[in-house]
Amino acid sequence: MKKLQIGLFLLLGVGLVMQSCKDNIADSFHDYTDDEYEIISQKLNLPIEVFEYSSDQNVLIDDFGEQHIPNRRDNHKATLGRVLFYDTKLSINESISCASCHKQDLAFADDVAFSEGFNGELTTRNSLPLGNTIGFEMAYGGPRGSLFAWDESNEDIASQSKAAIISEIEMGLDMDELVDRIEEDEVYSILFSKSYGDSDIFQHRILEAIEEFVNSIVSNESKFDHETADIGGDVFKTFPGFTEAENKGKTIYFQKCATCHSFDHKLTAKAVANNGLDVEYEDKGLGGRTLNAHDNGVFKVPFLRNIELTAPYMHDGRFATIREVINHYSEGIANHPNLDLQLIENNQPKQMNFTEDEKVALEAYLKTLTDKVLMTEVKFSDPFKI
Repeated sequence: MKKLQIGLFLLLGVGLVMQSCKDNIADSFHDYTDDEYEIISQKLNLPIEVFEYSSDQNVLIDDFGEQHIPNRRDNHKATLGRVLFYDTKLSINESISCASCHKQDLAFADDVAFSEGFNGELTTRNSLPLGNTIGFEMAYGGPRGSLFAWDESNEDIASQSKAAIISEIEMGLDMDELVDRIEEDEVYSILFSKSYGDSDIFQHRILEAIEEFVNSIVSNESKFDHETADIGGDVFKTFPGFTEAENKGKTIYFQKCATCHSFDHKLTAKAVANNGLDVEYEDKGLGGRTLNAHDNGVFKVPFLRNIELTAPYMHDGRFATIREVINHYSEGIANHPNLDLQLIENNQPKQMNFTEDEKVALEAYLKTLTDKVLMTEVKFSDPFKI
């Protein structure tokens, strides 16, 4: 009898050890412990296994034939950046987040000409959409100069984010105060530990994490993307899945627009240009920063991906519709001294004089650049429960 009891005890012990090992193995596949996840879940809707933020689909070959590396991201830093991107703690009165002016359902743009800052004051320029920003960093970095904002005043997303946080109009918060706020939040202690190996919170880590998230936002699920993939990547071929109008619009776009905005829409062919909006500019654009007259009226050439979602258009949001933009290039280009060479013909502004059918076709093509997946992708959405 005694031997039987000992045997049963040993079996029970082995069973408990095996169950414990099983639980430990199961836990090892999760990115957070049960205790950590309980704390996180009080405020955030985050999966226990972090989302994959890298994209192997974003290998870039620019219009100069240069190939760029895939978009590889750190999943924990991107997760931290996502939380920071949506956190109103980043503004002085906790009313504004980065997402307030970069809305996911609008392809991370805003639907007003000028966005409202923390105290109700309006920004001086239209919010540029996010998505494929990594393309700018890859293609226009280093010796090509700064990359972000309409006047390219910031060299990367980190510096762009800092400029917005400390802006007296946008978010109005001192970076040291932001660090103090973040340090008080137990959730951030966990997220920073996962991202950096310790819970120390520094300005550069906050900005780096936001950059990691923003650069993970890749738009590649549009009709244009799927057609490009189906024909082996040759964008110059007729797309069998396009309508007649869409293919006609693609041809017009390649002939009239692509030399500035690019053919494959992975990055722009030109970083900046004057597109003849005015003869005199109140906002000098790049010239206001460089104080060089040759830069007056010169602004960043934006992505056209998701253009259907990102109205209003131009640095001052003057055009409410795609058709207004097309009309400008058709017959409204002003004779500015810094007008881009692509828009000059016989020493005069080029008048493209699109027919009504051509305008319809061009607009139809531009709408094939809409990525509806991006609008609802959970890993890019607001993680806060309240």
